[in-house]
Amino acid sequence: MKRNILFFLLALTLASCKNTRQTVEAETVAKEIPAFSPDSAYVYCKSQCDFGFRAMNTAEHDMCRDWIAEEFRRHGCEVTMQEAKLKAYDGTTLKATNIIASYTPKKSEGDIRRIMLCAHYDTRPWADNDSDETRHHTPIAGANDGASGVAVMLEVARILHSADSAAVAVEFICFDAEDYGTPTWYDGEEQTENPWALGSQYWAEQYIADENRKEIEYGILLDMVGGTGAKFYQEGVSLMKAKKYVQKVWSAASEAGYSSFFPAREGGYVTDDHVAVNDVAQIPCIDIIPYYPDCQQSSFGMTWHTVDDNMENISKETLQAVGQTLIHLIYR
Repeated sequence: MKRNILFFLLALTLASCKNTRQTVEAETVAKEIPAFSPDSAYVYCKSQCDFGFRAMNTAEHDMCRDWIAEEFRRHGCEVTMQEAKLKAYDGTTLKATNIIASYTPKKSEGDIRRIMLCAHYDTRPWADNDSDETRHHTPIAGANDGASGVAVMLEVARILHSADSAAVAVEFICFDAEDYGTPTWYDGEEQTENPWALGSQYWAEQYIADENRKEIEYGILLDMVGGTGAKFYQEGVSLMKAKKYVQKVWSAASEAGYSSFFPAREGGYVTDDHVAVNDVAQIPCIDIIPYYPDCQQSSFGMTWHTVDDNMENISKETLQAVGQTLIHLIYR
Protein backbone atom coordinates (compact mmCIF):
# COMPACT_ATOMS: atom_id res chain seq x y z
CA MET A 1 0.00 0.00 0.00
CA LYS A 2 2.81 2.43 0.95
CA ARG A 3 4.60 1.50 -2.24
CA ASN A 4 1.49 2.44 -4.28
CA ILE A 5 1.16 5.75 -2.49
CA LEU A 6 4.82 6.58 -3.15
CA PHE A 7 4.40 5.69 -6.80
CA PHE A 8 1.30 7.90 -7.02
CA LEU A 9 3.11 10.83 -5.40
CA LEU A 10 6.08 10.39 -7.73
CA ALA A 11 3.75 10.38 -10.77
CA LEU A 12 2.07 13.57 -9.54
CA THR A 13 5.46 15.23 -9.06
CA LEU A 14 6.63 14.27 -12.56
CA ALA A 15 3.37 15.43 -14.09
CA SER A 16 3.63 18.72 -12.22
CA CYS A 17 7.20 19.22 -13.42
CA LYS A 18 6.18 18.45 -17.01
CA ASN A 19 3.26 20.88 -16.89
CA THR A 20 5.46 23.55 -15.34
CA ARG A 21 8.10 23.02 -18.04
CA GLN A 22 5.48 23.25 -20.81
CA THR A 23 4.05 26.42 -19.27
CA VAL A 24 7.50 28.01 -19.06
CA GLU A 25 8.29 27.00 -22.63
CA ALA A 26 4.98 28.46 -23.86
CA GLU A 27 5.60 31.69 -21.97
CA THR A 28 9.13 31.89 -23.36
CA VAL A 29 7.88 31.46 -26.94
CA ALA A 30 5.18 34.10 -26.35
CA LYS A 31 7.81 36.55 -25.08
CA GLU A 32 10.03 35.90 -28.07
CA ILE A 33 7.25 36.70 -30.57
CA PRO A 34 6.59 40.46 -30.79
CA ALA A 35 3.07 41.82 -31.07
CA PHE A 36 1.91 43.14 -34.44
CA SER A 37 0.24 46.54 -34.09
CA PRO A 38 -2.98 46.84 -36.15
CA ASP A 39 -3.17 50.54 -35.25
CA SER A 40 0.25 51.16 -36.77
CA ALA A 41 -0.62 49.13 -39.88
CA TYR A 42 -3.87 51.08 -40.21
CA VAL A 43 -1.93 54.38 -40.13
CA TYR A 44 0.48 53.06 -42.77
CA CYS A 45 -2.52 52.19 -44.92
CA LYS A 46 -4.14 55.61 -44.47
CA SER A 47 -0.84 57.42 -45.11
CA GLN A 48 -0.69 55.89 -48.56
CA CYS A 49 -4.29 56.81 -49.32
CA ASP A 50 -3.63 60.37 -48.18
CA PHE A 51 -1.39 60.84 -51.22
CA GLY A 52 -4.49 60.42 -53.41
CA PHE A 53 -4.98 58.07 -56.34
CA ARG A 54 -1.66 56.28 -56.93
CA ALA A 55 -2.19 55.10 -60.49
CA MET A 56 0.76 54.67 -62.84
CA ASN A 57 2.39 57.79 -64.35
CA THR A 58 0.94 60.18 -61.75
CA ALA A 59 2.64 62.53 -59.31
CA GLU A 60 0.68 60.94 -56.43
CA HIS A 61 2.11 57.52 -57.34
CA ASP A 62 5.65 58.87 -57.35
CA MET A 63 5.28 60.71 -54.04
CA CYS A 64 3.91 57.59 -52.38
CA ARG A 65 6.72 55.52 -53.90
CA ASP A 66 9.37 57.77 -52.37
CA TRP A 67 7.61 57.77 -48.99
CA ILE A 68 7.42 53.95 -48.90
CA ALA A 69 11.12 53.67 -49.74
CA GLU A 70 12.03 56.16 -47.01
CA GLU A 71 9.94 54.27 -44.43
CA PHE A 72 11.80 51.05 -45.19
CA ARG A 73 15.12 52.90 -44.85
CA ARG A 74 13.96 54.33 -41.53
CA HIS A 75 13.37 50.77 -40.36
CA GLY A 76 16.92 49.71 -41.12
CA CYS A 77 16.43 48.18 -44.58
CA GLU A 78 18.79 48.52 -47.52
CA VAL A 79 16.60 49.89 -50.32
CA THR A 80 17.02 49.50 -54.08
CA MET A 81 14.77 51.26 -56.57
CA GLN A 82 14.40 49.04 -59.64
CA GLU A 83 13.20 51.26 -62.47
CA ALA A 84 11.69 50.04 -65.74
CA LYS A 85 9.61 51.25 -68.65
CA LEU A 86 6.84 48.72 -69.22
CA LYS A 87 4.22 48.45 -71.96
CA ALA A 88 0.60 48.46 -70.89
CA TYR A 89 -2.29 46.58 -72.56
CA ASP A 90 -2.88 49.47 -75.01
CA GLY A 91 0.78 50.27 -75.66
CA THR A 92 1.04 53.04 -73.06
CA THR A 93 4.53 53.30 -71.57
CA LEU A 94 4.39 52.93 -67.81
CA LYS A 95 7.22 54.42 -65.76
CA ALA A 96 7.48 51.74 -63.10
CA THR A 97 9.64 51.29 -60.02
CA ASN A 98 9.84 48.15 -57.92
CA ILE A 99 10.92 48.95 -54.37
CA ILE A 100 13.27 46.29 -52.97
CA ALA A 101 14.01 46.57 -49.25
CA SER A 102 16.41 44.06 -47.70
CA TYR A 103 16.48 43.33 -43.99
CA THR A 104 19.20 41.17 -42.44
CA PRO A 105 19.43 40.63 -38.65
CA LYS A 106 22.50 42.36 -37.26
CA LYS A 107 23.35 39.34 -35.12
CA SER A 108 23.32 36.92 -38.06
CA GLU A 109 26.52 35.05 -38.83
CA GLY A 110 27.42 33.59 -42.23
CA ASP A 111 24.66 32.30 -44.46
CA ILE A 112 21.12 32.94 -43.27
CA ARG A 113 17.82 31.81 -44.69
CA ARG A 114 16.04 34.54 -46.63
CA ILE A 115 12.31 34.76 -47.27
CA MET A 116 10.33 37.27 -49.30
CA LEU A 117 7.27 39.32 -48.44
CA CYS A 118 5.74 41.17 -51.36
CA ALA A 119 2.75 43.28 -52.37
CA HIS A 120 1.89 45.83 -55.06
CA TYR A 121 1.60 49.54 -54.28
CA ASP A 122 0.05 51.00 -57.43
CA THR A 123 -3.72 51.48 -57.62
CA ARG A 124 -6.34 50.72 -60.26
CA PRO A 125 -6.86 53.75 -62.55
CA TRP A 126 -10.50 52.82 -63.12
CA ALA A 127 -13.36 51.55 -60.95
CA ASP A 128 -14.40 49.25 -63.77
CA ASN A 129 -16.15 46.75 -61.48
CA ASP A 130 -18.31 49.36 -59.79
CA SER A 131 -22.06 48.71 -59.81
CA ASP A 132 -22.51 52.26 -61.14
CA GLU A 133 -21.32 52.29 -64.76
CA THR A 134 -20.87 56.06 -64.68
CA ARG A 135 -17.91 55.44 -62.34
CA HIS A 136 -16.12 52.95 -64.55
CA HIS A 137 -13.50 55.54 -65.60
CA THR A 138 -12.99 56.83 -62.05
CA PRO A 139 -9.74 55.95 -60.26
CA ILE A 140 -9.93 54.11 -56.93
CA ALA A 141 -8.35 54.91 -53.57
CA GLY A 142 -6.94 51.38 -53.30
CA ALA A 143 -6.99 51.21 -49.51
CA ASN A 144 -7.29 47.43 -49.62
CA ASP A 145 -6.12 46.68 -53.17
CA GLY A 146 -2.59 47.94 -52.87
CA ALA A 147 -2.15 49.90 -49.64
CA SER A 148 -3.05 47.15 -47.15
CA GLY A 149 -0.32 44.74 -48.25
CA VAL A 150 2.35 47.44 -48.14
CA ALA A 151 1.05 48.61 -44.75
CA VAL A 152 1.46 45.13 -43.26
CA MET A 153 4.99 44.87 -44.68
CA LEU A 154 5.99 48.26 -43.26
CA GLU A 155 4.75 47.26 -39.81
CA VAL A 156 6.64 43.95 -40.07
CA ALA A 157 9.78 45.91 -41.05
CA ARG A 158 9.30 48.22 -38.06
CA ILE A 159 9.05 45.23 -35.71
CA LEU A 160 12.09 43.51 -37.21
CA HIS A 161 14.11 46.68 -36.69
CA SER A 162 13.02 47.09 -33.07
CA ALA A 163 13.17 43.39 -32.15
CA ASP A 164 16.29 42.29 -34.00
CA SER A 165 16.09 38.62 -33.09
CA ALA A 166 14.47 37.06 -36.15
CA ALA A 167 15.99 33.83 -37.39
CA VAL A 168 15.58 34.76 -41.05
CA ALA A 169 16.42 37.64 -43.35
CA VAL A 170 13.50 39.22 -45.18
CA GLU A 171 13.36 40.63 -48.69
CA PHE A 172 10.47 43.11 -48.91
CA ILE A 173 9.38 43.85 -52.47
CA CYS A 174 6.76 46.41 -53.42
CA PHE A 175 5.78 45.59 -56.98
CA ASP A 176 4.66 48.32 -59.34
CA ALA A 177 2.31 48.21 -62.34
CA GLU A 178 0.23 45.32 -61.01
CA ASP A 179 -3.19 46.86 -61.42
CA TYR A 180 -2.96 48.48 -64.88
CA GLY A 181 -4.46 45.44 -66.58
CA THR A 182 -7.04 45.64 -69.36
CA PRO A 183 -10.23 47.41 -68.19
CA THR A 184 -13.60 45.79 -68.80
CA TRP A 185 -14.70 48.68 -71.03
CA TYR A 186 -11.71 48.49 -73.42
CA ASP A 187 -12.65 47.25 -76.88
CA GLY A 188 -9.38 47.83 -78.72
CA GLU A 189 -6.57 45.42 -79.60
CA GLU A 190 -4.35 44.36 -76.71
CA GLN A 191 -0.68 45.03 -77.30
CA THR A 192 0.63 43.21 -74.23
CA GLU A 193 0.32 39.45 -73.84
CA ASN A 194 0.15 39.44 -70.03
CA PRO A 195 -1.02 42.96 -69.07
CA TRP A 196 -1.49 42.27 -65.36
CA ALA A 197 1.28 42.21 -62.75
CA LEU A 198 3.86 43.82 -65.03
CA GLY A 199 6.20 44.88 -62.22
CA SER A 200 6.57 41.37 -60.83
CA GLN A 201 7.17 39.98 -64.31
CA TYR A 202 10.04 42.43 -64.75
CA TRP A 203 11.45 41.74 -61.28
CA ALA A 204 11.37 37.98 -61.84
CA GLU A 205 13.22 38.27 -65.15
CA GLN A 206 15.93 40.41 -63.56
CA TYR A 207 16.21 38.16 -60.53
CA ILE A 208 16.75 34.93 -62.45
CA ALA A 209 19.29 36.63 -64.73
CA ASP A 210 21.37 37.99 -61.83
CA GLU A 211 24.23 35.62 -61.03
CA ASN A 212 24.87 37.49 -57.75
CA ARG A 213 21.26 37.36 -56.56
CA LYS A 214 20.32 36.73 -52.95
CA GLU A 215 18.82 33.26 -52.83
CA ILE A 216 15.27 33.33 -51.48
CA GLU A 217 13.81 30.18 -49.92
CA TYR A 218 10.16 31.10 -50.46
CA GLY A 219 7.85 34.06 -50.85
CA ILE A 220 4.52 35.29 -49.50
CA LEU A 221 2.42 37.70 -51.54
CA LEU A 222 0.01 39.96 -49.65
CA ASP A 223 -2.92 41.18 -51.74
CA MET A 224 -5.99 42.86 -50.27
CA VAL A 225 -5.20 41.84 -46.70
CA GLY A 226 -7.18 44.51 -44.88
CA GLY A 227 -10.78 44.14 -46.01
CA THR A 228 -13.72 43.89 -43.64
CA GLY A 229 -14.94 40.32 -43.28
CA ALA A 230 -12.06 38.85 -45.27
CA LYS A 231 -11.33 35.13 -45.19
CA PHE A 232 -8.13 33.81 -46.73
CA TYR A 233 -8.77 30.50 -48.40
CA GLN A 234 -5.84 28.54 -49.88
CA GLU A 235 -5.35 29.91 -53.39
CA GLY A 236 -5.06 27.42 -56.26
CA VAL A 237 -1.74 28.42 -57.87
CA SER A 238 -0.18 28.55 -54.39
CA LEU A 239 -1.30 24.99 -53.66
CA MET A 240 -0.04 23.79 -57.02
CA LYS A 241 3.35 25.51 -56.90
CA ALA A 242 4.14 25.91 -53.19
CA LYS A 243 1.86 23.67 -51.13
CA LYS A 244 4.51 23.13 -48.46
CA TYR A 245 4.53 26.85 -47.70
CA VAL A 246 0.77 27.18 -47.80
CA GLN A 247 0.66 24.60 -45.02
CA LYS A 248 3.45 26.41 -43.18
CA VAL A 249 1.63 29.75 -43.21
CA TRP A 250 -1.78 28.31 -42.36
CA SER A 251 -0.20 26.42 -39.44
CA ALA A 252 1.33 29.67 -38.23
CA ALA A 253 -2.10 31.34 -38.43
CA SER A 254 -3.58 28.54 -36.33
CA GLU A 255 -0.79 28.72 -33.74
CA ALA A 256 -1.17 32.50 -33.56
CA GLY A 257 -4.92 32.13 -32.94
CA TYR A 258 -6.25 33.28 -36.32
CA SER A 259 -7.47 30.06 -37.93
CA SER A 260 -10.93 31.62 -38.37
CA PHE A 261 -9.38 34.08 -40.85
CA PHE A 262 -7.46 31.29 -42.62
CA PRO A 263 -9.88 28.44 -43.44
CA ALA A 264 -8.06 25.27 -44.48
CA ARG A 265 -10.13 25.13 -47.66
CA GLU A 266 -9.24 25.73 -51.28
CA GLY A 267 -10.22 28.96 -53.00
CA GLY A 268 -9.98 29.83 -56.69
CA TYR A 269 -6.98 30.28 -58.98
CA VAL A 270 -5.76 33.87 -59.20
CA THR A 271 -3.59 35.69 -61.74
CA ASP A 272 -1.38 37.75 -59.45
CA ASP A 273 2.21 38.75 -58.76
CA HIS A 274 3.07 35.32 -57.35
CA VAL A 275 2.69 33.69 -60.79
CA ALA A 276 5.87 35.25 -62.20
CA VAL A 277 7.70 34.68 -58.90
CA ASN A 278 6.92 30.96 -59.18
CA ASP A 279 7.26 30.45 -62.94
CA VAL A 280 10.03 32.88 -63.90
CA ALA A 281 12.05 33.53 -60.73
CA GLN A 282 11.53 29.88 -59.73
CA ILE A 283 10.85 30.81 -56.10
CA PRO A 284 7.96 28.96 -54.46
CA CYS A 285 5.54 31.73 -53.58
CA ILE A 286 2.06 31.71 -52.10
CA ASP A 287 -0.70 34.32 -52.31
CA ILE A 288 -2.57 35.46 -49.20
CA ILE A 289 -5.65 36.88 -50.89
CA PRO A 290 -9.30 37.00 -49.77
CA TYR A 291 -12.02 34.79 -51.20
CA TYR A 292 -15.71 35.59 -50.87
CA PRO A 293 -17.51 32.51 -52.27
CA ASP A 294 -20.98 33.99 -51.75
CA CYS A 295 -20.36 37.48 -53.16
CA GLN A 296 -22.12 37.88 -56.51
CA GLN A 297 -20.30 41.07 -57.48
CA SER A 298 -16.82 39.57 -57.14
CA SER A 299 -15.14 36.68 -55.36
CA PHE A 300 -12.67 39.34 -54.13
CA GLY A 301 -15.48 41.12 -52.27
CA MET A 302 -17.86 44.01 -52.78
CA THR A 303 -15.22 46.76 -52.88
CA TRP A 304 -12.86 45.20 -55.46
CA HIS A 305 -12.13 47.71 -58.26
CA THR A 306 -14.87 50.02 -57.03
CA VAL A 307 -14.89 53.51 -55.54
CA ASP A 308 -15.70 51.87 -52.19
CA ASP A 309 -12.17 50.52 -51.82
CA ASN A 310 -11.40 53.17 -49.23
CA MET A 311 -10.38 53.45 -45.58
CA GLU A 312 -13.99 53.07 -44.42
CA ASN A 313 -13.79 49.42 -45.48
CA ILE A 314 -10.44 48.61 -43.88
CA SER A 315 -10.53 46.36 -40.82
CA LYS A 316 -7.88 46.48 -38.10
CA GLU A 317 -8.90 42.94 -37.14
CA THR A 318 -8.02 41.66 -40.61
CA LEU A 319 -4.70 43.54 -40.63
CA GLN A 320 -3.97 42.05 -37.20
CA ALA A 321 -4.75 38.48 -38.30
CA VAL A 322 -2.45 38.63 -41.31
CA GLY A 323 0.29 40.62 -39.64
CA GLN A 324 0.51 38.54 -36.48
CA THR A 325 0.53 35.36 -38.55
CA LEU A 326 3.59 36.65 -40.41
CA ILE A 327 5.31 37.72 -37.20
CA HIS A 328 4.59 34.32 -35.68
CA LEU A 329 6.06 32.66 -38.76
CA ILE A 330 9.20 34.81 -38.77
CA TYR A 331 9.99 34.59 -35.05
CA ARG A 332 8.69 31.11 -34.26
